[in-house]
Amino acid sequence: MRDCYCTVNLDQEEVFRTKTLEKSLCPFYGEDFYCEIPRSFRHLSFYIFDRDVFRRDSSIGKVAVKKEDLQKYHGKDHWFPLQPVCADSEVQGKVHLELRLSEVITDSGGVCHKLATRVLECQDLPIVNNQCDPYAAVSLLGPSRSEAKKTKVKRKNNNPQFDEVFFFEVTKPLSYTKRQFDVEEDDVDKLALKVDLWNASNLKFGDEFLGEVRVPLKVLGQSGVHDAWYFLQPRDNGNKSVKADELGSLRLNIIYTEDHVFPTEHYNPLRDLLLQSAHLEPVSASAAHILGEVCREKQEAAVPLVRLFLHYGKIVPFLSAIAHAEISRTQDPNTIFRGNSLTSKCIDETMKLAGMHYLRVTLKPIIDEICTDHKPCEIDPVKLKESENLDTNRENLRQYVDRIFNVITSSGVSCPTVMCDIFFSLRESAASRFQVDPDVRYTAVSSFIFLRFFAPAILSPNLFHLRPHHPDPYTSRTLTLVSKTIQTLGSLAKSKSANFKESYMAAFYDYFNEQKYADAVKNFLDLISSSARWDQKSIETPIMLKEGFMIKRAQGRNRFGLKNFKKRWFRLTNHEFTYHKTKGEGALCSIPIENILAVERLEEESFKMKNMFQVIQPERALYIQANNCVEARDWIDILTKVSQCNRKRLSTYHPSAFLNGHWLCCKLSADTAPGCTPCTGGLPANIQLDVDGDRETERIYSLYSTYMAKLVKMQEACGSKSVYDGPEQEEYSTFVIDDPQETYKTLRLVISAVQTLEQQHMQYKRDKFRKTKYGSQEHPIGDQSFQCYIRQQSESSTYSI
Repeated sequence: MRDCYCTVNLDQEEVFRTKTLEKSLCPFYGEDFYCEIPRSFRHLSFYIFDRDVFRRDSSIGKVAVKKEDLQKYHGKDHWFPLQPVCADSEVQGKVHLELRLSEVITDSGGVCHKLATRVLECQDLPIVNNQCDPYAAVSLLGPSRSEAKKTKVKRKNNNPQFDEVFFFEVTKPLSYTKRQFDVEEDDVDKLALKVDLWNASNLKFGDEFLGEVRVPLKVLGQSGVHDAWYFLQPRDNGNKSVKADELGSLRLNIIYTEDHVFPTEHYNPLRDLLLQSAHLEPVSASAAHILGEVCREKQEAAVPLVRLFLHYGKIVPFLSAIAHAEISRTQDPNTIFRGNSLTSKCIDETMKLAGMHYLRVTLKPIIDEICTDHKPCEIDPVKLKESENLDTNRENLRQYVDRIFNVITSSGVSCPTVMCDIFFSLRESAASRFQVDPDVRYTAVSSFIFLRFFAPAILSPNLFHLRPHHPDPYTSRTLTLVSKTIQTLGSLAKSKSANFKESYMAAFYDYFNEQKYADAVKNFLDLISSSARWDQKSIETPIMLKEGFMIKRAQGRNRFGLKNFKKRWFRLTNHEFTYHKTKGEGALCSIPIENILAVERLEEESFKMKNMFQVIQPERALYIQANNCVEARDWIDILTKVSQCNRKRLSTYHPSAFLNGHWLCCKLSADTAPGCTPCTGGLPANIQLDVDGDRETERIYSLYSTYMAKLVKMQEACGSKSVYDGPEQEEYSTFVIDDPQETYKTLRLVISAVQTLEQQHMQYKRDKFRKTKYGSQEHPIGDQSFQCYIRQQSESSTYSI
């Protein structure tokens, strides 16, 4: 049996690690990981490791999916066979080579041809055992040739600049009467240049292989010159002794999205149509509502729509309009917002975006305690262990439910303003529609705040970023029981016991059959859905936004040395940014948020270290190294957002460090010298909502384009409804069309805007293809996606995103 964990890697860089499942050959992880990818990559890789307490963890196998193949598996469960992990196959990065075949006259008057090979530079080499000291070995391969020459070692640099030239004799001296570059075709075909990249290691095991490139000399052609970038490739003699089917397989569900975003003016027509949706009568004729009608899943439409409307401050009128329309169509108050409609999905998404930190301040402390303490809470007599006592378990569960219920119902003042404004609108619409039902104003709100917000967050805290990993089965069972009870308490149903299929849950719920619980729920719902809420919008209790281990450089020292870098536990709240010797200890340093003047990346050349950023304060800058590129981006984003409103924020900064008495970037000697580079663009001050409006409009365009056939069919349905008064045709019955003429008018504008954008995308791809050179830095030789793109261009004149 093995103790296994899985890592997610961009090429060789680990960006996520699951928890370790002990003593299992068939571990189920059930973990979700989402990230924005901050750099280019070739493979998305997954490694399975066997944890070893006494030695280095051993790799069991891996799954490596090429970037160009990700779309094949998009959104699908798929079993991938594990492949063996071999040092010769673990490669990443690219190398820039220049080859020149020249004619040389020898001392005897004869002519020979020599190959000048220039190794210019490499980029994105992997870091092996926390170091990268690369060098290149160059050799000429052929039937009887193998000459090896090495560059100098570049210490602590995974983007080394070599710029070294090596000469190889390609042909023996020939008669000078031969024409220039008269090299026999057969000889050229047999010769190849081989460039190996190695990491110079001080260990007894020898240098580590980083990758290789083989360039056949026939690429020189008639010109005798070849200048190109190459992706590093695995070594041919990789480990072939292990059969893939002996290693097992890994089940993955990969969702990969790539957006090609134009400048903002390209999206004006479509964006204006979408933002008018809240004010169009009826709302079912609006562009946003139409998107929800044609998408296969409402969630597809809800995500970009909510983010777009939040970005432009129009989310409340939009949600109010579509909610009012849905309530008007609802006949029974007991079924209000029970379906997976566009309204419910949009409100769900809004609560996830705006309410994430609200969840942290209310639920996280108790969720952490439940996951840490592992108190027995099983109340099903059938599942009870022999060593457990039913009454003790019930009491443990009751205490957890009581504490979570109290913290929720007393948190009304902390509820984000945008959520309260939406709840007020829901309450008013529901009360107006069902005037005879006095409780509908509560159930309309509780169906979201309890059923779709608090209960799911308790059930799956990892999906709401309350816990780093999926809870173990024992803890998950406790959270399920707590979630069920909280959901029922918040529903204000007439017959509470009848809500439970299980008799043991009905019996347990008797503890809470008191009027004080119903009153507390109503008071809480009144507070978060009232137009006369308290004016105190700020939360006095600090909200923990992010925490984790990183490496920092000591502040205030000019001398650079490894001993100046120390691992510390960093903690960010909406009040301060602190670091500690370890988690739970007192702060060694506290930086008030108002003292953060800028947060920017630090150039790698400063300390020869990747993933570094700087937190700039009035007196000095704090230099920090994150664990990987994704984590570095996350810290920079959230620190920038939380400090965005500071009055003294800088407009310029130094992208390199101040070392040895001067700034490495601009060479100025004064440590107080103003920055030499403009700070990165401003982000919205609201820490929850970082949205790119153009990107969301591009995603909406992609959805319209995907479902163009349905848009056309909806146009036909509008025409049918306008001219035919009889029973509705079955093929059009799926569309909600309240005003055929207004809907048709909107559809015509939407289709026109989508077609214009489609033409612009096609033209851009044609222009890019004409300008792009295969073998350039952007498209190195070995780039399969670009080769596929070339084939598409040669086979067809129409393209789709």
